Amino acid sequence: MPASVFRRMAAEGGRIPLAVDLVLHEQPDPEAILTDGERLGRVLEAHALRYGSPAAFPRMDLRLEKRDLLHRLGIGGEEADTYHFLAPPTEEQLARVRDGAPAAFLPAHQAHFDSIRYIAEVTSLFPVGMTIGPFSLATKLVADPITPVALAGRGLGPDDDESIRMFERSLELAEATVARSIRAQLDAGARAVIFCEPSANAVYLSPRQLTAGSDILNRYVLQPNLRLRRLLDEAGAAWFLHDCGELTDDMVRILGETLHPAVLSLGASRCLWQDAALVPADVVLYGNLPTKTFYSDAAMPVERVAELAGQLAKEMKALDRPFILGSECDVLYVPEAAATIRRKLEAMVAA
Repeated sequence: MPASVFRRMAAEGGRIPLAVDLVLHEQPDPEAILTDGERLGRVLEAHALRYGSPAAFPRMDLRLEKRDLLHRLGIGGEEADTYHFLAPPTEEQLARVRDGAPAAFLPAHQAHFDSIRYIAEVTSLFPVGMTIGPFSLATKLVADPITPVALAGRGLGPDDDESIRMFERSLELAEATVARSIRAQLDAGARAVIFCEPSANAVYLSPRQLTAGSDILNRYVLQPNLRLRRLLDEAGAAWFLHDCGELTDDMVRILGETLHPAVLSLGASRCLWQDAALVPADVVLYGNLPTKTFYSDAAMPVERVAELAGQLAKEMKALDRPFILGSECDVLYVPEAAATIRRKLEAMVAA
C-alpha cells in the first residue's frame, strides 16, 4: 500500500526536507527546467538521492492550479497570480470549469505532471504529486476572503450577502480545478499527492465561531477535501496533508480525525510531540523545523538547528509515533543565503 512507504520512512528515522527549489537553483537554467518535465524530474530525483528519500517529492508551486483555472476561463492573462473576482462567478463559468472535456495545461503545469511521469517510469523512486487545497485556492480568488467566511460563520448564506456568494462559487471553481489537477497527476503515475491547505487556519476560520458551533470548517474545508480524497482512494494513492497555518488544538484534532491523512505536515508553530496525542496513531507526522528562518544565522544559528532536530527526534521516538523529521514548509532558494540554508539542512539531517 502507498501509505506504507511513509511508515517505512518513519520507521527508518527519515530526515527529509522539502527542498526541491534549492536543488533546482543549483542548475544553470532553473527557469527553463520549470517547463521541461524530464529535466524537472531529474531534479526531483537528485533531491531524493541527496536526502536519502525513497520518495521523490515535487517542487511546491501553489500558483499552478489558479493559473490553470483562469486560463480555462480566458481571464487573468499575465496578471493571473494577482487576479481576483470582482463579482460572483457566473453559472456559465462554473459550467465551463466543471466540463470534463480535456483541455491543454499551461507549460509549467504540464512539466509538473511530466516530472511525476519521469519518476514513475524511469526511476525506482516512489512518485509523489502536489496540489494546492481547494479552500486555499478559493482564498486566492477573492480580494477579501476573511469577511465572507466570517459572515458565513455567523449563519448568513449566499442569498444574504454577495461576498459569501462570490466566495462559495469560487470554492466550487477551486474544487473542480484541483480535481482536474489530481486526475492528471494520478494519470502520470503519482502514488501519493500532497494537499497544501495553509489557509485552513485560525486567521480565516474563527476559533470562537467554531467553538460556538459554526460549520464553516466542515463546509469549506473538510467536505471539499473529502470529496477530492475519493479520487485518491479510487486510484489506491495515499493522501499527504500539509497545513503550515496557525492552528488550534481542536483544528489539528479535527483535521487528523476527519480527514485522516496518511501523513500530516504542520508548521513550526505547532509542537509535534503534543499534537501526537490529537491525531490517530497511524497518521505519520511530518515536520516541522522552522526552515523559514534558515536563511539567517541571527534568527537560526546552525547549532540551534541541530539542537531542535535532536530534540524533536528524541521526543517523537519516546512516544513511539511514526514520524519523519522535515521542514515546516518548502525550503525556498534565497540567492544570498543559499550556502547558509544548505549548511543548516545538512545539520538537520546529521543531528
